[in-house]
Amino acid sequence: MDASAAEVGHRAGVQRRERRSPAIALARRTFLDSRIRTIAFAYLFLAVSYIQPVGYRHAYPTLSSRVAFARSFGDNKAIRLFYGTPHDLLSVGGYTAWRVGGTLAIFAAVVGLLAAVRALRTEEDAGRAEVVLAGAASRRMSYVASIAAIAAGVVILWLAELLGLVLGGLAVGPSAYLALATASVVPVFAGVGALVSQLAPTRRLALELGGAVAGVSFVLRVIADTSGNFSWLRWVTPLGWAEEMRPFTGARTVVLLLPIAASIALFALAWRIAARRDIGSGLLAARDSAEPRLALLSAPTAFALRAQSVGLSVWICSVGAFAFILGIVSKSITSADVSKSLDQQIAKLGAGSILTPRGYLGFTFIFFVLAVSLFECAQVGAARHEEADQQLETQLALPVSRRSWLGGRVLLAAIAATAISLAAGFFSWAGAASQGVDIALPRMLEAGINCLPVAILFLGLAALAHGIVPRASAGIAYALVIVAFLWQLFGSLLGVPRWLVDLTPFEHVGLVPAAPFRPVSALVMVTIGVVAAVAALAAFERRDLMGA
Repeated sequence: MDASAAEVGHRAGVQRRERRSPAIALARRTFLDSRIRTIAFAYLFLAVSYIQPVGYRHAYPTLSSRVAFARSFGDNKAIRLFYGTPHDLLSVGGYTAWRVGGTLAIFAAVVGLLAAVRALRTEEDAGRAEVVLAGAASRRMSYVASIAAIAAGVVILWLAELLGLVLGGLAVGPSAYLALATASVVPVFAGVGALVSQLAPTRRLALELGGAVAGVSFVLRVIADTSGNFSWLRWVTPLGWAEEMRPFTGARTVVLLLPIAASIALFALAWRIAARRDIGSGLLAARDSAEPRLALLSAPTAFALRAQSVGLSVWICSVGAFAFILGIVSKSITSADVSKSLDQQIAKLGAGSILTPRGYLGFTFIFFVLAVSLFECAQVGAARHEEADQQLETQLALPVSRRSWLGGRVLLAAIAATAISLAAGFFSWAGAASQGVDIALPRMLEAGINCLPVAILFLGLAALAHGIVPRASAGIAYALVIVAFLWQLFGSLLGVPRWLVDLTPFEHVGLVPAAPFRPVSALVMVTIGVVAAVAALAAFERRDLMGA
C-alpha cells in the first residue's frame, strides 16, 4: 500500500514538473532575449548609483559648502525639471535619493515599457507566439512566463542599483529602499506595456501609445515639482510615487502600495483582454484600406525616411526642447554658488569651469553627443528590424542591391543625426539668448556639428556589427556607446591613467563652445566610421538574410 502511494505521488510530481517545464522554458527564453538590454541598463543603474554619492562627498566635503549648494539648487525650478523636488540636500543620502531616484526612475519607465512590448506584442508580430501556442504551452502560461521574465529583470536592476549605492558608501537598508523605490516604476510601466500590447495591432503603435503614457507621466511630475499649486499631481503619476516614497529622508513605505496595486491592475486588465482577442490582432483595429499616399516611395532610402519621419520628428523636438531648457539654465549657473571642488571635477571632462554659460553648455553637450550616438544605434536597429520581419526580402526582390539598401540607410542615419545635432545647437542658443547670454549662434551650431564625429564612428561600427552578427548588432551597438561614455565619465572623474581614458572616443571630443573644436580627432573618428561602414557593406553583401 505504501509502495503504491509512493508511486502515485512520484507520478503526480513528474506530471507537475512536465506542466511547469514549458513555463520555465518560456520564461527563460524571454529573459535571455532581453539579456543585452538588461545588462546595459543594469550597468547604467550601478554606475549612476555609485557615482552620485561619491561625487557629492568629493564636491561638497563641508557643511558650509552643502548649505551653499542647497541654497543655489534646491529651489531652482529648471533643475527640478530633471530630478524632481529635493528633500534633504545636506546629507549624502538625501542628495543621492534626489539625483539617483529622479534620474533612474525615468529610465525604469523606459525599461518596463520596452520589456513588456518586446515580450508580448513583438512576439506576436514576428509570428513566434503562434508557434509557441501550437505546442504544449497555453496562452495563460505564455503570459505568466513573460511576466516572470520581466520580474527577473526588475530584480537584476534592483540589485545593480543597490550594489552601486553600497559601493558608494551608503547604508544597506536605506539603499535597498531607494533601489526598491526606483525599481517600483518598472512593473507599473511594464503593465502599461502589457496593456497597450493588447490594444495596438502592431509593435510600433504599442510603443507609441506606451511612450505617450510615459510622456504624460513625466509632464505631470514636472508640473507637480515646479508648481506649488499643482503638487498634488505627484500622486497621479508613477514617477511621482517613487519620489513620494522619500528614501533617506523619512521613508513612506505605505506609498509602495500604489505601484503594487497599479501593476496588478494593469497586468490583470491586459490578461483579460488578451484572453478574449485573436493572436496577431488588437482592440484598436488596423485600417484595411486608405487613400494612396505615394510620397517617398521612389526608392528604399526614401521609403525608410517616410517610415521613420514621425520618430525623427520626435527626436528633433525632444532634443530641441531639452536643449532650450539647458540654454535657459546656463544663465542661472553663472550666479550659482557651485563649490570649487565640483567645478574642478567637472573641468576634468574638458569643458572648463561651469560657472560660465559657455562652460556649462560645453559640459552639457557631451550628453547630446551621447544622445545622437544612441540615435544612430536606433537607426541600425530599425534596419535590422526590417530584415528580421522579412520586409527586406520584398525590397531586394526588386531591382535593388544590398549595397544600395544598406548604404542608403547609413546615409539617411547620418543626415538625420545632422538634423538632430543642429537642432541641439540652435535651441540651446535660443534658450541662452532668451536669458540675455551673449553667445554667437554660429558657435552653438558648431557645438551641434561637433556631435557628429563620435556619432558617425558608432554608426559605422553598428553597421559593421549588422553586417557580421545581425542578431546581436543592436545590443553590440548600444553596449559600445554606453560603455564608452561611462568609461570616459568614470575615468575622467576618478583619475584613471590617461592612456586608459584615451581609449574612449568621448575623450577626444572638444566640448564646444567652452573648448575649441578638435579637427584631427574628428577626422580620425569620421574616417574610422566610414571605413567600418564600407566594410559593413561588403560583409552584408556576402551573408545570408537572417530572420528574428
